[in-house]
Amino acid sequence: MGTATTPRIRNVVLLGHSGAGKTTLVEALLHRAGAIPRPGRVEDGSTVCDHEPEEVRRGISLSLAVAPFEWAAPDGQTYKVNLLDTPGYADFVGAVDAGVQVADLAVIVVSAVDGVEVGTEHAWQRCVAAGLPRLVFVTKEDRPRADFHRVLDQLRGTFGAGIVPLELPLGEEDAFHGVADVLSDEGLAYDPDGRHHACPVPDDVAAEEHRLHDEVAEEIVSGDDEQLERYLAGEVPTGEELGRTLAHEVRDGLEVPVLVGSGITGVAVDRLADYLCTLGPSPADRPRTVLVGGTEVTVDADPAGDPLAFVFRTLADPFVGQVSLLKVLSGTVRGEDHLVNTTTGADERLHGLFTLRGKEHVPVTEVVAGDVVAVAKLQASPTGTALGSRTTPVRVPGPPERPAPFALALRPVTQADDDKLSGALARLVGEDPTLRVDRTGGSGGGRQGQTVLRGIGDTHLAVALERLARKFGVHVEAEDVRVGYRETIAREVRVEGKVKKQSGGHGQFAVVQLTVSPAPRGSGFQFVDSVVGGAIPRGYLPAVERGLTEAMSAGGPHGYPVVDLRVEVTDGKYHSVDSSDMAFRTAAGHGLREALTTAGSVVLEPVSAVTVTVPAASQGDVLGDLSARRGRIVATTALDDGRHEIRALVPEAELARYVLELRSLTGGRGQFVAEHDHDDVVPAHLVDRLAAGGGGSLAHVSRAR
Repeated sequence: MGTATTPRIRNVVLLGHSGAGKTTLVEALLHRAGAIPRPGRVEDGSTVCDHEPEEVRRGISLSLAVAPFEWAAPDGQTYKVNLLDTPGYADFVGAVDAGVQVADLAVIVVSAVDGVEVGTEHAWQRCVAAGLPRLVFVTKEDRPRADFHRVLDQLRGTFGAGIVPLELPLGEEDAFHGVADVLSDEGLAYDPDGRHHACPVPDDVAAEEHRLHDEVAEEIVSGDDEQLERYLAGEVPTGEELGRTLAHEVRDGLEVPVLVGSGITGVAVDRLADYLCTLGPSPADRPRTVLVGGTEVTVDADPAGDPLAFVFRTLADPFVGQVSLLKVLSGTVRGEDHLVNTTTGADERLHGLFTLRGKEHVPVTEVVAGDVVAVAKLQASPTGTALGSRTTPVRVPGPPERPAPFALALRPVTQADDDKLSGALARLVGEDPTLRVDRTGGSGGGRQGQTVLRGIGDTHLAVALERLARKFGVHVEAEDVRVGYRETIAREVRVEGKVKKQSGGHGQFAVVQLTVSPAPRGSGFQFVDSVVGGAIPRGYLPAVERGLTEAMSAGGPHGYPVVDLRVEVTDGKYHSVDSSDMAFRTAAGHGLREALTTAGSVVLEPVSAVTVTVPAASQGDVLGDLSARRGRIVATTALDDGRHEIRALVPEAELARYVLELRSLTGGRGQFVAEHDHDDVVPAHLVDRLAAGGGGSLAHVSRAR
């Protein structure tokens, strides 16, 4: 594959619902372009893009894959098309974000059988948010129950104006054999080898095709004042003229062309490739905005400019180690060049450049602005950073950080796994930044902390653990994340803590009088010194305070760390020989435990502020479900796009699997974010259940009564 010039590069991301046929369409395009000898099958695990064992086993895409090919377009030019195949499953939306961030055109793939699905809507919304031009390809037109016109109506009804059908199918289901070109008013029939020839448009399609031609022509010319004036004067624009005008309107997001075909039979796949080249914008048409020292700067895709490359994905290759995928935003990058990471300041040497096609490595010598390339063994250039010729801080703005609402605690199987776990998790997060790793503290009573892995959903984390074992040789067992329960004293009480030990020689003696009371929620520990007359020397008071904090961390009667206490030291006794820091630490701890036993304690649970966005039709179900989770509804708001926003306060214990249940309630259209708000008292009847469950979680206990 030769070096392409910037105007002849097309970076195209394929988006859509899981199972719509994106990966099969990539195979058809690669085969038709001559990049692979035969198309692979998802069912056989033989496709270019879905090559990892986890993808083959599940039969779905799980990560972003790059598949470039060269195409001779109708204008006589040869283009390089970088296809970016993305997952459709909701758990792997991070790969969608990465693809959208570096693409210049999105092809939203829709099944002619299933029509517009929730994944289609999410793909559209993501493109709109990113200002990315779109093209719709309706595939599976050869399958039973395929219905192009139903899908076209759904597209118009869901996404409104701007939907421009450029083709109509000739035949449907197993009779699908070609398309009618709306712009040129001609029919195209396909041979078994995927090549087409002109044919008459059948009578049952001709009338609709002519009507659509007039509608589409009027829609296209309405965006060009000069062409519209000629059209109104009676001048009929040619198909080529309409195509040129449409290309500008696609680039500006005013029109979204709709094509139809089949990735299995190859019908109209070559037409899709033609339109990618003739309608799709080049990187030169879409300058990139970056932040240089906090100031927005526009970077043109100029091969003669200063080198600037953006790391949009990192992966672990079993043969060459870490591989970084870059999009060259400016300049020309060559093998063995030295560039500086503008975030970490590291000097990086580009040890050879290559193009990825699935897992195949194709060496290249240089890459111009706008193109995509892979580099191995960059030492300090994580995903999301930029490489340039100077140390000036450059940041490439990306999508908002995705919440990671689903979590599992990891327990290494062996000591060797424990030793490697931290490093392996860091590399895993490097591959997939939507994963999060944190370490929770112990929950009192001698409990150890947990290493917690957070992600988008259960399948996301299941795949991550499989990759952890396969790629890095680290085996773990997953368990529920312990909720951070706390406890505090129930009422004010006065107690005495005493240590008196004499066994010959130097003894231990200390007495402290304490007044222990609840402090305002969230205020932590308040230590008050009210000792007068030197009953306790000042030098021992820090030991008293330390003894109290140690006893609070060790846990109260229910076994959870104690918080929100006010402890006042009012009096005490000491011995000039037998008193010591240790004695006063021990006496203070005894006194606090006595206070908690005497006054009793209440268990506190973390409560999250939750914001849920749902379709209007699902609002009632979601409100009822939140109430069943002991949630307190704060407010509901109708949004401009027809959805509703619900704000509620919900105990954290009730949110462990909420992302999965919200998808079920809303057909995958509901989204939520949660952040800690405050701690609140657990109802007494649930505390008993918590104790009976061994101190685990209260999740679903209130709904299981």
